[in-house]
Amino acid sequence: MAELANCPKCGDVYVVNNLRDICQKCWKQEEADYERVYQFIRKKQNRTAEMDEVVEATGVERSLIYKFIKKGRIKLAQFPNLGYPCAKCGAKIREGKLCSNCLDEVRTDLKKLEVEEERKQEIANRKKDDAYRAINKKNR
Repeated sequence: MAELANCPKCGDVYVVNNLRDICQKCWKQEEADYERVYQFIRKKQNRTAEMDEVVEATGVERSLIYKFIKKGRIKLAQFPNLGYPCAKCGAKIREGKLCSNCLDEVRTDLKKLEVEEERKQEIANRKKDDAYRAINKKNR
């Protein structure tokens, strides 16, 4: 049986499928917006356009252009000045979800956490050993 949901854009009810996350009407509008953006950036003089220029020239929302990029519909290799914001700090990136600085920060934090967990485990093991020694001394 088909699953129904409300469109996040307009609120209409639609049948959920793997291809679209919005209703048919909004999807058609997104496709028209995509065509408008793609037609603009594929012109030779516009290939080096910044995001602000693309938004201003096409009238398409910045978030929708980010969606096209993240889904791979707009290939950033062909457009050197386009990108989308890092999920943590907002810096312009071209792949993944985090910029290299934020990614390094997360890795550093994970290493610190691992070291702390190992330290806690060592302390717990020492306490267990001390308890067994106390019991063994008492029984002798």
